[in-house]
Amino acid sequence: MLIQALKYLFVNRIAVVIAVLFIFIAEILRVYLVMPYPGSQIIDTVTYAYWLNNHIIWVRLLALAIVFIVFIHIIRKGKLWEKLLFALILIGYGVVFFYFNFRLQADEIFRQPSNKSFISGQQTLDKSKLVIGIEINGEAKAYPIQLIGYHHQVMDTIGNTPVMITYCTVCRTGRAFSPIVNGKLSLFRLIGMDHFNAVFEDESTGSWWRQATGVAITGPLKGSKLKEFPSTQLTLYSWLRQYPGSLIMLPDSLYNDRYFRLEDYDKGTMQSALVKRDIFSWNPKSWIIGVSHNHISKAYDWNQLVEKRIIQDSLGDLPLLLTIENDSTSFHAYDRRVNGAVLQFQHEVKNNQLTDGNTKSVWNMDGICIEGLLKGEKLVRVQAYNEFWHSWQMFQKNAEAHKAN
Repeated sequence: MLIQALKYLFVNRIAVVIAVLFIFIAEILRVYLVMPYPGSQIIDTVTYAYWLNNHIIWVRLLALAIVFIVFIHIIRKGKLWEKLLFALILIGYGVVFFYFNFRLQADEIFRQPSNKSFISGQQTLDKSKLVIGIEINGEAKAYPIQLIGYHHQVMDTIGNTPVMITYCTVCRTGRAFSPIVNGKLSLFRLIGMDHFNAVFEDESTGSWWRQATGVAITGPLKGSKLKEFPSTQLTLYSWLRQYPGSLIMLPDSLYNDRYFRLEDYDKGTMQSALVKRDIFSWNPKSWIIGVSHNHISKAYDWNQLVEKRIIQDSLGDLPLLLTIENDSTSFHAYDRRVNGAVLQFQHEVKNNQLTDGNTKSVWNMDGICIEGLLKGEKLVRVQAYNEFWHSWQMFQKNAEAHKAN
């Protein structure tokens, strides 16, 4: 039986063509399906990509075994043109293998910082830059989006707690997760993306996790969710106003050219169609503020917030206040309840200050009452995100769009 099979391979070049095409396609698809190439992010391909990623060695061995058998035959009995053609095929495979394993994979393009360092908030930096701010156990740190937008994820410790700070520039989603998987600290690597959102693989189980939600979308832990830490997106100036002792992540000089490419990312003015903001409302690349509460997910138009400076709404039992500072960049989300009473804020915002209509007390942008009957009271912060509308629609169940009255 084996001898007959070998003779079949020798005689029938079709088997070789199929084997060669198979190994070429497998190498390419393994990366193509998880990168922003035409058509790769439109349909559900993550299951196929995961299978290829985990079985590529066996695919290679099977295809190369067939090719090797024919190679021996061609060396012994093949014509010169056959030998040359076979050599070109091998060289072509070598090129494909090199580029799709050492150049085009996501973790080869977007590397982790080699030299991670921080600076005190009291030292001079461009305070207009956007940061993701996190405070745990009394320690505060800020991560400039221009930096983590390139790295996609940065492993760190805040308040003696391991944290994975993540960012997907194509979705404009910043999230902070616990890197604890099955009770153990795990490292993560960037696999690529699914439906234009970054996907990470944990070292412990090989499961793939969606960046926008922290949910495992395939692998042994499919359906599990990473613990998320509260985070805030705002300018460094506004963050340091709240946390003057905060540390700020510095650029790693090895990647200065990569950071420079994201110089205009904060403002949404980059030319790439993947990350450029649509200045109109409710288009895929329009900016929104997303809030989720008790299985209700709602998006609020960024343009409306900038124009009105304040949006008041309710998500089930949560009376919500959204407001934005004079810089039209630093936004805040608060629970409007104080001592059991729901406050109704006046729509006029002056000097970064709000006034509630219930008591005429004055509140600053940090949610603290600075004047009036409620002086000293503080609004509870609500987790909210600034991201692209297409991202919120795709990854939040039953996402609603808040429409202006």
